[in-house]
Amino acid sequence: MSVLSLLIMSDSKNQSFMIHRLLLIDQFCPGEMESELEQDQEATTVLYLNESTNISTTDSSLCNSLQCYMVLSTPEKKAIGSICFLAGPVTFLENILVLVVIASSATLRRRPSYLFISSLALADTFASCFFTISFLDFHLYSKDDGANIYLFKLGGVTMAFTGSVGSLLLTALDRYLCIYQASNYKVLLTCTRAKLAIVLLWCVTIIISFLPLMGWRCTTWLDPPCSRLFPYVDHHYLACWTGLQLVVLFLITVANALILLKANRHESAMSGPKCGRSSVKGQARMRMDIQLARTFSLILLILAVCWLPVLSFMMVDVMVTLTNKQQRMFAFCSTLCLVNSCVNPLLYALRCRELRGELLALFKCCMACREHTLGNAYSIRNENSSGKKSKDQAVSNSNPDTISESVDNQQNSIQIS
Repeated sequence: MSVLSLLIMSDSKNQSFMIHRLLLIDQFCPGEMESELEQDQEATTVLYLNESTNISTTDSSLCNSLQCYMVLSTPEKKAIGSICFLAGPVTFLENILVLVVIASSATLRRRPSYLFISSLALADTFASCFFTISFLDFHLYSKDDGANIYLFKLGGVTMAFTGSVGSLLLTALDRYLCIYQASNYKVLLTCTRAKLAIVLLWCVTIIISFLPLMGWRCTTWLDPPCSRLFPYVDHHYLACWTGLQLVVLFLITVANALILLKANRHESAMSGPKCGRSSVKGQARMRMDIQLARTFSLILLILAVCWLPVLSFMMVDVMVTLTNKQQRMFAFCSTLCLVNSCVNPLLYALRCRELRGELLALFKCCMACREHTLGNAYSIRNENSSGKKSKDQAVSNSNPDTISESVDNQQNSIQIS
């Protein structure tokens, strides 16, 4: 029941009581009727002022437009715009390069590890497009597209980041099987199973990401239980998505921690005194395990720095109403997810020796094609120029250049005769 209806009910009761009281006063004390009327009017005026103040205070705590979400100041818009304009194109080019290299190599396409890396690169490519466009449209240009178009853009961003984190999980599980099930790795994880896992991941990701557009949205428009971070998004959906991301990140952490533990044990086993050829192989393997441990430690650190602040703000938004300052902090923290998509190709793809070799081979092939094209163009140009010169020479031999030359030739022939 609203405050206004309670106010009307209380007013009707007060009016009936006041009328009954005035009738008694008019019957027994007619002289006091005017003073009682003045006091009752003052009390009623105070009551209305108090209730109107409470209503305005309640309305100010609600969100009646998208301006409640567009909280960035002009310097903050410039800073976030610079981050997006710098990280967005770089992320796009990096991941497109990874996709082109894997797609152009038949050897890499048959490896499950590189299929998972290509899924990660595809998700990060989507993130560079959807996040940059959606974020700049809403926060920098204050573009109000309506509920459906906004939820479609938000679904694209959610799909990109959910697919990215899911692909990281597949990559972590792939490396876990490669370390702990080395003898049965090729049997357990075939190319067909890897493709089925990727297809299943993207189907689930698309369904989860576009649930708000399909109908799981806030029923009270922009008021609670709507999120203060994303317009039209229900708190329950935000809590479910955040919980899912935390579970996936936890599984990635556990898989990488187990890989680090295995590398640590192997390093301890290989650090004992050995001799001969086995000692050289053991030292090489130990260096590889140490490098692997450093790589996975860096991966976990970057995941924690980029994702934990954003997910923490989302969990807080589910429980309490965020202030404008907290909303501005979340806007800056959300750009870290784009930075994570920019760093992923450097961590997962370009550190692989085989992929770097295929990249160099692709560059050499492109340079050879370019030189071949330039050589053909140069030869065609030379042929055209030589043909033109011979043609001009034939014309000059068959025809006089000027009329005066023809006259001189005729005079010379007459004098000789």
